[in-house]
Amino acid sequence: MVCFLDIAKNNVKIYLLMKESKILVTGSAGHLGEALVQTLSEANHEVVGIDIKDSRLTNEVGSIVNRSLVKHCMKGVDCVIHTATLHKPHIATHTRQDFIDTNISGTLVLLEEAASEGVSSFIFTSTTSVFGRALTPPPEEPAVWITEDITPIPKNIYGVTKRSAEDFCELFHRNHGLACLILRTSRFFPEQDDNKTVRQMYEDDNIKANEYLYRRVDLEDVVNSHLLALKQAPTIRFGKYIISATSPFSPTDLKELRTNAPNVVRRLFPAYENAFAKLGWKMFSSIDRVYCNDKARKELGWKPLYDFNYVLDRLIAGENPRSYIARSIGSKGYHSSVFVDGPYPVE
Repeated sequence: MVCFLDIAKNNVKIYLLMKESKILVTGSAGHLGEALVQTLSEANHEVVGIDIKDSRLTNEVGSIVNRSLVKHCMKGVDCVIHTATLHKPHIATHTRQDFIDTNISGTLVLLEEAASEGVSSFIFTSTTSVFGRALTPPPEEPAVWITEDITPIPKNIYGVTKRSAEDFCELFHRNHGLACLILRTSRFFPEQDDNKTVRQMYEDDNIKANEYLYRRVDLEDVVNSHLLALKQAPTIRFGKYIISATSPFSPTDLKELRTNAPNVVRRLFPAYENAFAKLGWKMFSSIDRVYCNDKARKELGWKPLYDFNYVLDRLIAGENPRSYIARSIGSKGYHSSVFVDGPYPVE
């Protein structure tokens, strides 16, 4: 069994998703990796957590580029959840080669060893950042409705390497029959925004509440999407899914979202203005993209709980809108150093 976290009132509900298995989780010291290892372990699965950083839930400290380590960790494994990665915040502190080594070569090593070991399912945590330049419409154009059919145009080494890793997953599905599901997650980190201007204009909690309208997802819902991917992978075999909170918007809202987002939000949520005013918050003036999660909800059976409506209700009730697991995992940071001009340097 797997714990399928559904903590509307800090109660954990248990759902039977799959038989007890041996599961390899990469990136076990990160936000998602730690949450997954904790959840799977509590459901009596044998979990092997691997990360370059030691942590309370990391069994093997080392790099996924290290083939001998990966081969050792892969022994007897039924499923792999690959969350380890160099992130966008590392662009200014790591070389392009570092990104290629970890995000591409590391993924290739994992896929090769998984195929060799006869692993049944491989779940790859990707990112909506692979869409890159496709996320930003030209001036005067409506916001972009982002589905899995949009062709990615990566704009930095992070996006390029994550897209390449996705392609390797598809290659191993075609050539080796490995069931691979790719989950393109939107923002779920609790760290501050990397945009200095945005940080100066809005409180951090205000930014994150706004983002639930179009580009953010709670960690609990991300964990649940991965557990469902484990369940569905043997049947679906291969697929790419956007994992983001369900947006209240529709394609008919896209033009006005770009020019007057508060007016659209006011129409859909009449109570938001008063709730925000009490907190000294404000809505973004413009929204340039909307992530659509229809495919994940339909094919994976995913039912994300944490959306803007949920967040607004919690704010009005004076409650923390973040899930219990998101609060317990907390902030990880991306660097051991402290930077003067923000949470991490920007290239």
